[in-house]
Amino acid sequence: MTLGTVKAPTPDQFRDVAADLGLSFSDEDLATHLAALLPSIGAYNLIDRLPDELPAVKYPRLPGRRPTPEENTHNAWYVKTTVEGAPSGKLKGKRVVLKDNICLAGVPMMNGAATMEGYVPDVDATVVTRVLDAGGTIVGKAVCEYFCFSGGSHTSSTGPVHNPHRRGYSAGGSSSGSATLVGLGEVELALGGDQGGSIRMPSSYCGIYGMKPTHGLVPYTGIMPIETTLDHTGPMSATVEDNALLLEVLAGPDGLDPRQYGHGTEEYRAGLGGGASGLRIAVIEEGFGHPQSMEKVDKLVRNAAERLKGLGATVETVSIPMHRLGPAIWLPVAAEGATMQMMLGNGFGFNWQGLYVTSLLDHHSAWRTRADELSDTLKSTMLLGHYMVKHYRGHYYAKAQNLVRRLRAAYDAVLGQYDLLLMPTLPLTASKLPEDNAPITEILTRGFEMLPNTSPFDCTHHPAMSLPCGMADGLPVGLMLIGKHYAEATVYRAAAAFERGVDWRAQTA
Repeated sequence: MTLGTVKAPTPDQFRDVAADLGLSFSDEDLATHLAALLPSIGAYNLIDRLPDELPAVKYPRLPGRRPTPEENTHNAWYVKTTVEGAPSGKLKGKRVVLKDNICLAGVPMMNGAATMEGYVPDVDATVVTRVLDAGGTIVGKAVCEYFCFSGGSHTSSTGPVHNPHRRGYSAGGSSSGSATLVGLGEVELALGGDQGGSIRMPSSYCGIYGMKPTHGLVPYTGIMPIETTLDHTGPMSATVEDNALLLEVLAGPDGLDPRQYGHGTEEYRAGLGGGASGLRIAVIEEGFGHPQSMEKVDKLVRNAAERLKGLGATVETVSIPMHRLGPAIWLPVAAEGATMQMMLGNGFGFNWQGLYVTSLLDHHSAWRTRADELSDTLKSTMLLGHYMVKHYRGHYYAKAQNLVRRLRAAYDAVLGQYDLLLMPTLPLTASKLPEDNAPITEILTRGFEMLPNTSPFDCTHHPAMSLPCGMADGLPVGLMLIGKHYAEATVYRAAAAFERGVDWRAQTA
């Protein structure tokens, strides 16, 4: 028997493994298979002795600290630290906070989950290195929702995150702390993640700018995955220019992320002064009038479209009936895909050649012994995902991924005639945070009610940005602009024209 970290199974362990696979063996056949397996254990021990292939950590840092309640009035900070970047660069003088699903070596990472508490990454995410190489200062980690599975801000194990415009109200999720800290002015820039809208939803609730770039434009390397075909990371900011600036730094291949398709970065700020004149914008009728839509939200977004028309854009209303099917297509991908990859696959799953952060995989795998601690929003998603995989073989995940092509084509057909699509980011403004003893039904409703317009574009991979366009009863309303793949510059051009030409805080309903 080979000696080493990896031990050969005992006969009882081997029989249990066989039973898990539905195999039955006589004692003699079992012993034969076990003997045949022993040389393979030697290969595993050879792998164990080789160094892991992790990028070098370039910049010194301290582990940081949990802020006091007085420093953390909205419960948006997880850890405060200071990691100084290069002495010069595009981001010099900018404070940047990371969503707490992003690895920052030597600094605790919890990803909103009690089961991850105590984990300290041994690697910097690519986006971290790029921020520091550009001279930015990383000032900490922002609270996010429990494994990022909520569009509200009430599921993190560290407690709810409050809206910067009204305490006691949701900041949106799952990049909740990132949006609140930008909204409070405590940082200029934040990084968020988006698998169903988790950059754009909190940006809308908090009145800031949030860009979900084209899938793969920004490397996801070193960020805890949820579902490979949905994973996006991108910039959140108080201004359009800062958002475009951060994307210039973040974008482009890193050679470590198979989600990327080779597209390089651009000078996204170059076109910010181009104005709205000449842009063709399609207002998508199906983005309005959802069952949960607030009349004031729909009205403010339609008014904003008219303001863009007044700034020189051609603005016309167009129907894309399939948009209403988008959330249903997204759901099997998110529920089954995340259950299989993020949870049963210990975060990374199999069948790709990206960078595996093995320390994260190992620490996260312990959730199985503490599953009752998971948030209700995550439990609900896992129950659905596991049921569908177990009883329907993953058929509907597969069919949904096939239908994504039709959904993408429906948007692309309109984008063939227009530069941008326009609709409300969310159908409503920030809702009241659930009480500590709130019923599960309320927790789930507050977690998923805002998804219908954002989630389809995680599947279809189009760039989509939320920008504030008004205030309804003292809470921000977000307008979403969607562009052609890799046409972030066009989205920024229109957003900058609106930002410059309209005082969104004065637009009320």
